[in-house]
Amino acid sequence: MTLAKTESGPDGADDDGGTAGRDGAPTGPDDGYTPSARRIERERHRRARARRATAIAALSTLVTGVVLYLLVVHAPGWPRTKETFFSARYAREAFPKVLEGLWLNVRLLFVCGAAVLVLGMLIAVARTLRGPVFFPLRALAAAYTDFFRGLPLIINLMIVVLGVPALRLQGVTVDPVLLGGTALTLTYSAYVAEVFRAGIESVHPSQRAAARSLGLTNRQALRHVVLPQAVRRQVPPLLNDLVSLQKDTGLVSIGGAIDAVRAADIIVGRSLNYTPYIVAGLVFVALTIPMTRFTDWVTARMDRRRAQGGAL
Repeated sequence: MTLAKTESGPDGADDDGGTAGRDGAPTGPDDGYTPSARRIERERHRRARARRATAIAALSTLVTGVVLYLLVVHAPGWPRTKETFFSARYAREAFPKVLEGLWLNVRLLFVCGAAVLVLGMLIAVARTLRGPVFFPLRALAAAYTDFFRGLPLIINLMIVVLGVPALRLQGVTVDPVLLGGTALTLTYSAYVAEVFRAGIESVHPSQRAAARSLGLTNRQALRHVVLPQAVRRQVPPLLNDLVSLQKDTGLVSIGGAIDAVRAADIIVGRSLNYTPYIVAGLVFVALTIPMTRFTDWVTARMDRRRAQGGAL
Protein backbone atom coordinates (compact mmCIF):
# COMPACT_ATOMS: atom_id res chain seq x y z
CA MET A 1 0.00 0.00 0.00
CA THR A 2 1.39 3.36 -1.05
CA LEU A 3 0.89 6.35 1.21
CA ALA A 4 0.28 9.80 -0.25
CA LYS A 5 3.15 12.22 0.15
CA THR A 6 2.37 14.92 2.65
CA GLU A 7 3.16 18.60 2.29
CA SER A 8 5.16 18.75 5.50
CA GLY A 9 8.26 16.78 6.37
CA PRO A 10 8.96 14.86 9.52
CA ASP A 11 10.18 17.96 11.28
CA GLY A 12 7.01 19.93 10.53
CA ALA A 13 8.58 21.91 7.68
CA ASP A 14 6.05 23.07 5.08
CA ASP A 15 6.55 23.24 1.34
CA ASP A 16 7.87 26.79 1.58
CA GLY A 17 10.86 25.80 3.69
CA GLY A 18 9.56 27.10 7.01
CA THR A 19 9.13 25.12 10.21
CA ALA A 20 5.79 25.24 11.97
CA GLY A 21 5.33 24.70 15.68
CA ARG A 22 2.30 23.40 17.50
CA ASP A 23 0.42 26.67 17.09
CA GLY A 24 1.27 26.94 13.38
CA ALA A 25 3.71 29.82 13.90
CA PRO A 26 7.09 29.64 12.15
CA THR A 27 9.95 28.60 14.34
CA GLY A 28 13.68 28.54 13.86
CA PRO A 29 16.95 29.54 15.42
CA ASP A 30 15.98 33.23 15.27
CA ASP A 31 12.22 32.52 15.26
CA GLY A 32 12.09 34.06 11.74
CA TYR A 33 10.68 32.86 8.44
CA THR A 34 12.82 32.02 5.42
CA PRO A 35 10.82 31.55 2.21
CA SER A 36 11.70 28.65 -0.01
CA ALA A 37 13.17 29.03 -3.46
CA ARG A 38 9.88 27.95 -4.99
CA ARG A 39 7.96 30.65 -3.15
CA ILE A 40 10.50 33.28 -4.12
CA GLU A 41 10.13 32.21 -7.73
CA ARG A 42 6.35 32.43 -7.51
CA GLU A 43 6.54 35.94 -6.09
CA ARG A 44 9.00 36.96 -8.78
CA HIS A 45 6.71 35.58 -11.47
CA ARG A 46 3.72 37.38 -9.96
CA ARG A 47 5.53 40.71 -9.91
CA ALA A 48 6.74 40.23 -13.48
CA ARG A 49 3.20 39.45 -14.62
CA ALA A 50 1.88 42.56 -12.85
CA ARG A 51 4.54 44.73 -14.50
CA ARG A 52 3.75 43.23 -17.90
CA ALA A 53 0.02 43.87 -17.44
CA THR A 54 0.70 47.47 -16.38
CA ALA A 55 2.93 48.06 -19.40
CA ILE A 56 0.34 46.61 -21.78
CA ALA A 57 -2.42 48.73 -20.25
CA ALA A 58 -0.30 51.89 -20.49
CA LEU A 59 0.66 51.16 -24.10
CA SER A 60 -2.91 50.45 -25.18
CA THR A 61 -4.09 53.63 -23.47
CA LEU A 62 -1.39 55.66 -25.19
CA VAL A 63 -2.23 54.19 -28.59
CA THR A 64 -5.93 54.84 -28.10
CA GLY A 65 -5.27 58.43 -27.04
CA VAL A 66 -3.03 59.08 -30.03
CA VAL A 67 -5.58 57.62 -32.45
CA LEU A 68 -8.40 59.71 -30.99
CA TYR A 69 -6.24 62.83 -31.07
CA LEU A 70 -5.33 62.30 -34.70
CA LEU A 71 -8.95 61.66 -35.65
CA VAL A 72 -10.08 64.87 -33.97
CA VAL A 73 -7.35 67.25 -35.09
CA HIS A 74 -7.50 66.02 -38.69
CA ALA A 75 -11.26 66.37 -38.95
CA PRO A 76 -12.35 68.94 -41.58
CA GLY A 77 -14.14 71.13 -39.06
CA TRP A 78 -11.54 70.99 -36.30
CA PRO A 79 -10.17 74.55 -36.74
CA ARG A 80 -13.64 76.05 -36.38
CA THR A 81 -14.51 73.72 -33.50
CA LYS A 82 -11.28 74.58 -31.70
CA GLU A 83 -12.01 78.28 -32.00
CA THR A 84 -15.62 77.89 -30.84
CA PHE A 85 -15.25 75.39 -27.99
CA PHE A 86 -11.60 75.51 -26.90
CA SER A 87 -10.62 79.18 -26.96
CA ALA A 88 -7.96 79.96 -24.37
CA ARG A 89 -9.06 83.61 -24.28
CA TYR A 90 -12.65 82.86 -23.31
CA ALA A 91 -11.55 80.09 -20.96
CA ARG A 92 -9.47 82.60 -18.98
CA GLU A 93 -12.40 84.99 -18.91
CA ALA A 94 -14.95 82.39 -17.85
CA PHE A 95 -12.97 80.48 -15.24
CA PRO A 96 -13.17 82.98 -12.31
CA LYS A 97 -16.86 83.68 -12.95
CA VAL A 98 -17.65 79.96 -13.16
CA LEU A 99 -15.81 79.34 -9.89
CA GLU A 100 -17.76 82.16 -8.25
CA GLY A 101 -21.03 80.59 -9.41
CA LEU A 102 -19.87 77.14 -8.33
CA TRP A 103 -20.05 78.23 -4.70
CA LEU A 104 -23.84 78.33 -5.07
CA ASN A 105 -23.83 74.77 -6.42
CA VAL A 106 -21.74 73.59 -3.46
CA ARG A 107 -24.10 75.22 -0.97
CA LEU A 108 -27.09 73.67 -2.70
CA LEU A 109 -25.39 70.28 -2.56
CA PHE A 110 -24.88 70.41 1.20
CA VAL A 111 -28.27 71.90 2.09
CA CYS A 112 -30.31 69.81 -0.34
CA GLY A 113 -28.27 66.70 0.45
CA ALA A 114 -29.08 66.98 4.16
CA ALA A 115 -32.76 67.66 3.45
CA VAL A 116 -32.94 64.74 1.01
CA LEU A 117 -31.47 62.30 3.55
CA VAL A 118 -33.90 63.37 6.27
CA LEU A 119 -37.01 63.43 4.05
CA GLY A 120 -36.04 60.22 2.29
CA MET A 121 -35.60 58.44 5.62
CA LEU A 122 -39.01 59.61 6.85
CA ILE A 123 -40.71 58.44 3.66
CA ALA A 124 -38.95 55.08 3.80
CA VAL A 125 -39.99 54.56 7.42
CA ALA A 126 -43.56 55.51 6.53
CA ARG A 127 -43.61 52.92 3.75
CA THR A 128 -42.41 50.18 6.12
CA LEU A 129 -44.88 50.85 8.94
CA ARG A 130 -46.99 47.84 9.80
CA GLY A 131 -50.65 47.55 10.64
CA PRO A 132 -53.86 48.60 8.86
CA VAL A 133 -54.03 51.88 10.79
CA PHE A 134 -50.95 53.11 8.89
CA PHE A 135 -52.33 52.24 5.45
CA PRO A 136 -53.12 55.89 4.49
CA LEU A 137 -49.58 56.91 5.42
CA ARG A 138 -48.09 54.03 3.44
CA ALA A 139 -50.27 54.88 0.46
CA LEU A 140 -49.26 58.54 0.52
CA ALA A 141 -45.58 57.63 0.78
CA ALA A 142 -45.89 55.18 -2.13
CA ALA A 143 -47.74 57.76 -4.24
CA TYR A 144 -45.03 60.35 -3.49
CA THR A 145 -42.18 58.08 -4.57
CA ASP A 146 -44.03 56.87 -7.69
CA PHE A 147 -44.89 60.41 -8.79
CA PHE A 148 -41.53 62.11 -8.27
CA ARG A 149 -39.50 59.17 -9.57
CA GLY A 150 -41.56 59.25 -12.75
CA LEU A 151 -41.60 63.04 -13.19
CA PRO A 152 -38.53 64.33 -15.07
CA LEU A 153 -36.43 66.59 -12.90
CA ILE A 154 -36.35 69.39 -15.46
CA ILE A 155 -40.17 69.50 -15.55
CA ASN A 156 -40.33 69.47 -11.77
CA LEU A 157 -37.93 72.41 -11.67
CA MET A 158 -39.98 74.36 -14.19
CA ILE A 159 -43.21 73.72 -12.30
CA VAL A 160 -41.76 74.77 -8.95
CA VAL A 161 -39.48 77.61 -10.07
CA LEU A 162 -41.89 79.14 -12.59
CA GLY A 163 -45.27 77.98 -11.33
CA VAL A 164 -45.08 78.78 -7.63
CA PRO A 165 -44.33 82.52 -8.14
CA ALA A 166 -47.27 82.71 -10.56
CA LEU A 167 -49.64 81.72 -7.72
CA ARG A 168 -48.74 84.91 -5.79
CA LEU A 169 -49.14 83.20 -2.46
CA GLN A 170 -48.60 85.31 0.64
CA GLY A 171 -45.44 84.43 2.53
CA VAL A 172 -44.14 82.05 -0.16
CA THR A 173 -40.69 82.88 -1.47
CA VAL A 174 -40.03 83.60 -5.12
CA ASP A 175 -36.25 83.18 -4.79
CA PRO A 176 -35.18 80.87 -7.65
CA VAL A 177 -32.41 79.38 -5.50
CA LEU A 178 -34.80 78.32 -2.74
CA LEU A 179 -37.42 77.11 -5.20
CA GLY A 180 -34.83 75.23 -7.25
CA GLY A 181 -33.45 73.61 -4.10
CA THR A 182 -37.00 72.60 -3.13
CA ALA A 183 -37.53 70.92 -6.50
CA LEU A 184 -34.24 69.06 -6.20
CA THR A 185 -35.17 67.91 -2.70
CA LEU A 186 -38.60 66.68 -3.80
CA THR A 187 -37.19 64.60 -6.66
CA TYR A 188 -34.15 63.15 -4.95
CA SER A 189 -36.04 62.35 -1.75
CA ALA A 190 -38.14 59.88 -3.75
CA TYR A 191 -35.03 58.07 -4.99
CA VAL A 192 -33.30 58.09 -1.61
CA ALA A 193 -36.48 56.86 0.10
CA GLU A 194 -36.44 53.75 -2.06
CA VAL A 195 -32.76 53.21 -1.23
CA PHE A 196 -33.52 53.43 2.49
CA ARG A 197 -36.57 51.19 2.13
CA ALA A 198 -34.49 48.54 0.36
CA GLY A 199 -31.98 48.69 3.20
CA ILE A 200 -34.69 48.37 5.86
CA GLU A 201 -36.28 45.39 4.13
CA SER A 202 -32.85 43.73 3.72
CA VAL A 203 -32.50 43.42 7.50
CA HIS A 204 -33.64 39.95 8.51
CA PRO A 205 -36.88 39.89 10.57
CA SER A 206 -35.06 37.93 13.26
CA GLN A 207 -33.15 41.11 14.14
CA ARG A 208 -36.37 42.92 14.97
CA ALA A 209 -37.73 39.86 16.80
CA ALA A 210 -34.55 39.59 18.88
CA ALA A 211 -34.79 43.28 19.79
CA ARG A 212 -38.42 42.85 20.85
CA SER A 213 -37.49 39.82 22.95
CA LEU A 214 -35.02 42.02 24.84
CA GLY A 215 -37.81 44.40 25.78
CA LEU A 216 -37.42 47.06 23.09
CA THR A 217 -40.53 48.62 21.59
CA ASN A 218 -41.14 48.66 17.85
CA ARG A 219 -39.86 52.23 17.66
CA GLN A 220 -36.74 51.42 19.67
CA ALA A 221 -36.04 48.31 17.60
CA LEU A 222 -36.34 50.35 14.41
CA ARG A 223 -34.11 53.11 15.71
CA HIS A 224 -31.39 51.11 17.46
CA VAL A 225 -31.32 47.83 15.51
CA VAL A 226 -32.88 48.04 12.05
CA LEU A 227 -31.96 51.53 10.83
CA PRO A 228 -28.23 51.37 11.72
CA GLN A 229 -27.85 48.15 9.73
CA ALA A 230 -29.99 49.44 6.85
CA VAL A 231 -28.08 52.72 6.49
CA ARG A 232 -24.69 51.01 6.71
CA ARG A 233 -25.63 48.60 3.93
CA GLN A 234 -26.93 51.36 1.65
CA VAL A 235 -24.01 53.78 1.92
CA PRO A 236 -22.68 53.18 -1.64
CA PRO A 237 -26.01 53.83 -3.44
CA LEU A 238 -26.63 56.83 -1.20
CA LEU A 239 -23.27 58.29 -2.19
CA ASN A 240 -24.11 57.68 -5.85
CA ASP A 241 -27.33 59.66 -5.42
CA LEU A 242 -25.37 62.52 -3.85
CA VAL A 243 -22.99 62.51 -6.82
CA SER A 244 -25.98 62.82 -9.16
CA LEU A 245 -27.42 65.59 -6.99
CA GLN A 246 -24.15 67.49 -7.21
CA LYS A 247 -24.38 67.52 -11.00
CA ASP A 248 -28.07 68.39 -11.11
CA THR A 249 -27.64 71.47 -8.94
CA GLY A 250 -26.63 73.16 -12.18
CA LEU A 251 -30.25 72.92 -13.36
CA VAL A 252 -31.36 75.65 -10.95
CA SER A 253 -30.01 78.07 -13.54
CA ILE A 254 -33.27 77.73 -15.51
CA GLY A 255 -34.88 80.01 -12.94
CA GLY A 256 -32.19 82.68 -13.26
CA ALA A 257 -29.97 81.72 -10.31
CA ILE A 258 -26.36 82.66 -11.00
CA ASP A 259 -24.56 79.37 -10.52
CA ALA A 260 -21.64 77.96 -12.50
CA VAL A 261 -23.82 77.03 -15.48
CA ARG A 262 -25.62 80.36 -15.56
CA ALA A 263 -22.34 82.27 -15.27
CA ALA A 264 -21.05 80.37 -18.30
CA ASP A 265 -24.34 80.97 -20.14
CA ILE A 266 -24.05 84.74 -19.65
CA ILE A 267 -20.61 84.81 -21.26
CA VAL A 268 -21.77 82.57 -24.11
CA GLY A 269 -24.74 84.84 -24.80
CA ARG A 270 -22.44 87.84 -25.03
CA SER A 271 -19.59 86.30 -27.03
CA LEU A 272 -21.33 83.52 -29.00
CA ASN A 273 -18.39 81.31 -28.01
CA TYR A 274 -19.12 78.01 -26.22
CA THR A 275 -15.82 77.64 -24.39
CA PRO A 276 -17.39 78.74 -21.05
CA TYR A 277 -19.66 75.69 -21.20
CA ILE A 278 -16.59 73.46 -21.51
CA VAL A 279 -15.01 75.25 -18.53
CA ALA A 280 -18.17 74.78 -16.43
CA GLY A 281 -18.36 71.12 -17.41
CA LEU A 282 -14.74 70.49 -16.46
CA VAL A 283 -15.23 72.21 -13.11
CA PHE A 284 -18.20 69.95 -12.35
CA VAL A 285 -16.17 66.91 -13.40
CA ALA A 286 -13.31 67.96 -11.13
CA LEU A 287 -15.78 68.33 -8.27
CA THR A 288 -17.45 64.98 -8.96
CA ILE A 289 -14.38 62.77 -9.40
CA PRO A 290 -13.31 62.81 -5.70
CA MET A 291 -16.84 61.89 -4.62
CA THR A 292 -16.97 59.10 -7.21
CA ARG A 293 -13.63 57.67 -6.14
CA PHE A 294 -14.71 57.84 -2.49
CA THR A 295 -17.89 55.95 -3.39
CA ASP A 296 -15.85 53.29 -5.19
CA TRP A 297 -13.55 52.96 -2.17
CA VAL A 298 -16.47 52.55 0.23
CA THR A 299 -18.10 49.98 -2.05
CA ALA A 300 -14.88 47.96 -2.40
CA ARG A 301 -14.30 48.09 1.35
CA MET A 302 -17.78 46.81 2.09
CA ASP A 303 -17.41 44.07 -0.53
CA ARG A 304 -14.17 42.92 1.10
CA ARG A 305 -15.77 42.83 4.53
CA ARG A 306 -18.73 40.92 3.14
CA ALA A 307 -16.44 38.40 1.45
CA GLN A 308 -14.53 37.89 4.70
CA GLY A 309 -17.75 37.35 6.62
CA GLY A 310 -17.43 40.53 8.63
CA ALA A 311 -20.26 42.68 9.85
CA LEU A 312 -21.58 45.17 7.37
